[in-house]
Amino acid sequence: MTRDRQQSPLTVDDFDYDLPTELVAQHPAPERTASRLLRLSRAGVSDHAFSDLPQFLSAGDVLVFNDTRVVKARLFGVKETGGRIEVLIERVLGANETLAQIRASHPPHPGAHLRLADAVDATVVGREDDLYRLRFDGEVLEVLERHGEVPLPPYITHPPAAEDESRYQTIYARAPGAVAAPTAGLHFDEQLIGRLRAHGVELAFLTLHVGAGTFQPVRTHRIADHRMHSEHYEIPAATTAALQRARERGRQVIAVGTTSLRALEAAARDGEVTAGSGETDLFITPGDRFRVVDRLVTNFHLPKSTLLMLVSAFAGIEPVRAAYRHAIAARYRFFSYGDAMLADRQ
Repeated sequence: MTRDRQQSPLTVDDFDYDLPTELVAQHPAPERTASRLLRLSRAGVSDHAFSDLPQFLSAGDVLVFNDTRVVKARLFGVKETGGRIEVLIERVLGANETLAQIRASHPPHPGAHLRLADAVDATVVGREDDLYRLRFDGEVLEVLERHGEVPLPPYITHPPAAEDESRYQTIYARAPGAVAAPTAGLHFDEQLIGRLRAHGVELAFLTLHVGAGTFQPVRTHRIADHRMHSEHYEIPAATTAALQRARERGRQVIAVGTTSLRALEAAARDGEVTAGSGETDLFITPGDRFRVVDRLVTNFHLPKSTLLMLVSAFAGIEPVRAAYRHAIAARYRFFSYGDAMLADRQ
């Protein structure tokens, strides 16, 4: 991906908009495919149901899904001094270690002992920028599954419930490690996937473990000064082969979600995606050129967020502004449990 980031005059204010509070979806639609779908093409915008998606795709097109699995990444506990803390795992580093955000009245120091969920102990190994490196007395994924909570985004105001354990997870989630759902994939159910296959659309998968940094606001005024947290991705050879077949046939590559798009563009070399694993802190903003993805399925994103900047880079600042104005006027539901958009690359 090519860019001229240092010359960009854009600021976070260029990606701001006013959203009525009641349009922030607090619960998922009764059925996954019952969400609405806003189609953003070069011709403008149009309104549809998400179940209409197959009519916009052709046989031989490739849909690329992120099969990461959300872990129960939020834990509550106390420091050895008795002070209460909230821990949100940013990423799992190994069997016993993580990087995490910690909310506390006084930050814990390296060597501090934490008691979490009144059941498990962890030690603060050190700091890495604004994150803490923690070592658990036990296997991290097992600890989280038994004692953690579903890490719902901060704009969802109710405590996690049984509904969230199933619905804040895609039906094809496979590899545990994400602390936020790849939300564009939440709209797919088995029936829709069956219809897509019958329509001749090829399905391909990659893994990018979404970190808690996806919720972090851009704290710099100039977007060129912002730095992303790194995230781990893996792209199998079967997926790169599917992409190659699509290119040879003149078909399109559709990323399901911003995370799939980031992984594909990060792994692209001279326009070709390389199979394998890696780390990416790719921050996509207007002015960047896309090598791989032709269309994007995505939800509606927070004002001033890196995700809105990515969508604006992909589909154009003004078209995205117009689409969001239309979505607000038409009372679309926003954010993780909200409705979706299918956007063409500018």
